[in-house]
Amino acid sequence: MAKALPLMFQGTNSDVGKSVVVTAFCRIFAQDGYKTVPFKSQNMALNSYITVDGKEIGRAQGVQAEAAGIQATTDMNPILLKPNRDNQSQIVVHGKPYKNMEAGRYRREFFQTGLTLIQQSLSTLSQNYERIVIEGAGSPAEINLNDREMVNMRVAKMADAPVILIGDIEKGGVFASLVGTLQLMEPADRDRVIGVIINKFRGDIRLLDSGLTWFEEYSGKPVLGVIPYLENLNIDAEDSVILSQYTSTRNTEKELDIAVIQYPKISNFTDVDPFFAEPDCHVRFITRADQLRDPDLVILPGSKNTIEDLLFLRKSGLAQKIAELQKKKHTVLFGICGGYQMLGDKIEDPLAIESLHQEIEGLQLLPIETTITKEKTTILSNGMLHLFGKNFHVTGYEIHMGETVATGASQGLIYTNEIWDGCHSSDETIIGTYFHGIFHNDEFREELLNQIRRQKGLEPIHNRPSFNQLREEAFDRLAEHVRDHVKLDVIEQLMKDYQKRGITQ
Repeated sequence: MAKALPLMFQGTNSDVGKSVVVTAFCRIFAQDGYKTVPFKSQNMALNSYITVDGKEIGRAQGVQAEAAGIQATTDMNPILLKPNRDNQSQIVVHGKPYKNMEAGRYRREFFQTGLTLIQQSLSTLSQNYERIVIEGAGSPAEINLNDREMVNMRVAKMADAPVILIGDIEKGGVFASLVGTLQLMEPADRDRVIGVIINKFRGDIRLLDSGLTWFEEYSGKPVLGVIPYLENLNIDAEDSVILSQYTSTRNTEKELDIAVIQYPKISNFTDVDPFFAEPDCHVRFITRADQLRDPDLVILPGSKNTIEDLLFLRKSGLAQKIAELQKKKHTVLFGICGGYQMLGDKIEDPLAIESLHQEIEGLQLLPIETTITKEKTTILSNGMLHLFGKNFHVTGYEIHMGETVATGASQGLIYTNEIWDGCHSSDETIIGTYFHGIFHNDEFREELLNQIRRQKGLEPIHNRPSFNQLREEAFDRLAEHVRDHVKLDVIEQLMKDYQKRGITQ
């Protein structure tokens, strides 16, 4: 196979939609018959994805691989940074924890190692695929960081990739952002930019025409597309910066109220995404005790620092409110991973892996105790879930640094590999598991919601949406949307011209 043809997307700043645009192009190139792979050299995210061999990468790259119709591997994201304390992150190299490092030390000591890892992964992908769609991070104009950056223009140079710069018009000042970013680039880097895309547009495109003409004349770079904002896209988000948008556009006139606790180190919050597609569910992410109110389902999601987030629950008053709800017995409380650990009697961290607090009392709602350990469990899991007098085959994935044991009589939740994962209270109103993705199992999710409906005196709803089917439809919908609003034929020609220029130089 010939060397892959690369294309890189960078942004004027974070949250301009780079991940979504890369996902779209992965689907588009795959639809057009190219063996396509996503790549992001270094990702910083608390929302991660487990590969088939039990390794951990950024969730965006896993989703992009799904859009391309391939299995995810760690070469698609060789370096993952997972913030766990102020100014410190866990460094995950090819899917396995490497060490915890502060930002300054990481820049000083890991730079050359990182470049070697990136080059090796690019080489592997280039030999096995026809197209590589590369995602940058933040902005290439961070002049205070560019001497040792390894995710934007340095990667474009390593891959010899042309770059499309994305600007977010929703934030305002899109032309200033695009022009300023281009002007702050080194001339060789600016020359690598083959054009720009304006993302998240709303309104009458004709009102933008004069600005597009001005930009092309001023910068010498073509506008390759203006992509309108796409509502209700059922594709995983990666960055918790978008959580504020999760509830604001949703219909509140629904029969079931779901409250998701958004603590500071929330991780894998996309576990709750299937509920957004349900016709009777309103989902709220909350950070304050007064926001909790009287929901039908409370979800404690994953956490990158369980002890610190448990302290947040106490300080905010949410722990007390949750306990008061449980006494009423009409709210279901569901903890996943770190949220499951919080439900227990206590959490110990004797080696100070996550926190300086070596032991902390849990919410004491399930008879379990957790010890934070050095070894990290990362695995795709499946088993038989027993609840509501029924059995459900479920799949999911586990990412946790801790071992949880029962301290009293408890009822196991999921039987897997001859052991039990998770447990629940005798009245089945308090449930905990290490299985991320538990709500993505359609049959179990339907029964859980219908149990809540019966408790409220409502008729069950059957034949609910298949989330996996909705997901595939969302990839196709996104690809069609982007096709309609970018100059795909021009981009194709610019990519090929750039490759020819590299060969003749």
